[in-house]
Amino acid sequence: MISAFGDDALGDHDAVAVAALVRRGELSPDEVARAAVARARRVDLGAVAFAAYDRPLPGPRDGALYGVPTFVKDNTDIAGMPTNHGTAAFVARAATKHGRYARQYLSTGMTVLGKSRLPEFGFNAATEFPDAPPTRNPWHPDHSPGASSGGSAALVASGVVPIAHANDGGGSIRIPAACCGLVGLKPSRGRHVDGEQARTLPINMVSEGVLTRSVRDTAAFVAASEDYWRNPVLPPIGLVEGPARRRLRVGLVLDTVTGAVVDAPTRAAVENTATLLEKLGHTVEPVALPVGEQFADDFVLYWGLLAMLAARFGPFTFGRPFDPSKLDGLTQGLRSHYRRNRGRTPAMLYRLRRTAPAYARLFCRHEVVLSPVLAHVAPRLGHLSPTVPFDVLIERLRAYVAYTPLNNIAGSPAVSLPAGLSPDGVPVGVQLSAAYGDERTLIEVAFALEAEYPWPRITS
Repeated sequence: MISAFGDDALGDHDAVAVAALVRRGELSPDEVARAAVARARRVDLGAVAFAAYDRPLPGPRDGALYGVPTFVKDNTDIAGMPTNHGTAAFVARAATKHGRYARQYLSTGMTVLGKSRLPEFGFNAATEFPDAPPTRNPWHPDHSPGASSGGSAALVASGVVPIAHANDGGGSIRIPAACCGLVGLKPSRGRHVDGEQARTLPINMVSEGVLTRSVRDTAAFVAASEDYWRNPVLPPIGLVEGPARRRLRVGLVLDTVTGAVVDAPTRAAVENTATLLEKLGHTVEPVALPVGEQFADDFVLYWGLLAMLAARFGPFTFGRPFDPSKLDGLTQGLRSHYRRNRGRTPAMLYRLRRTAPAYARLFCRHEVVLSPVLAHVAPRLGHLSPTVPFDVLIERLRAYVAYTPLNNIAGSPAVSLPAGLSPDGVPVGVQLSAAYGDERTLIEVAFALEAEYPWPRITS
């Protein structure tokens, strides 16, 4: 276990507590930033892509989280910092302006200390690289912290910062949350300002958010983000401050659509959470997902389409020089998979676009669906390395990332919550999903579960 916690200005405070101390004048943003920088230098998890420790970027004073230190994932432009997307195919120059979503993130008042690492273009479920050290899980340094927001997860779980930026195009908020014992909410499609690249996708499956150690931090961030911009098409969330009293109908999903085996710690975590929900007065009953193995095949092909676009249009999207020969094995393999099967693209897009209405019908009789986040606990480093032969790696990914992509394609919200530790001391997460636009219910249930079962955390 690697811990950055200590007897300093940050202590073991969450983001809401730090912001309150700054607001009352008991701490200054500079004091808090210095403490976070000292922590980042004290622990080496391979989590930082770019350090701005000498020139942190402060947020606006009127932001709800003013003074709270944070990192931004290295696929989002922050003026004065490079954005390298986890790849060796190009070397980024410093961005000249903040990205579209970055402006919403910064409006919350947080102080940006740098950029957090991700695997190449966020395609992998482990933050590993062919020619550079991996990002490590602070709970168990020989294991993966998940991905693609693995750098942010490692920084938050270890205590370097209480909150960090993440985004999710197939599970990239929820997977590292599960691997590192954190809270990770993937919002509904359209809930926030879309980033530049998300707006160009054939199916926009990218959601933005944060990784935190407490439900109230996630709730506070969501409310602060709405202060900057709220989609009038969606119901407002507002500041959720605790559980609701209403009783819910919860659908229970255990098995994967691909037939991948769910390991014992993961199955036990979901079953224990179902029991807790029943204890809280909710009704839990098994349900079947409205998709099968064809969905998994279509998602992999869409994944390949994105890899092809990254490789083909890299010089225009990311700038020159861009060397496709330096793309890692997973990106190259996905691109080749798409080339072999590109004639299936129209049918694939047609089927994926029909997922949202089919999935929505699941919530006609249930307010929440409970499932695993992943089919097994975080693997050891190397298991999902981009140096693994593609045919082996893609099957390992299909056997691991067996639940989260459905919410991305459907556009619905989902949250990963801590649910204990495996016998080896690796965190296990569970996923709660809700109808499109109903993040509020997920946050309320998360508050209830957090109160009922205090989660294990890394301490000093």
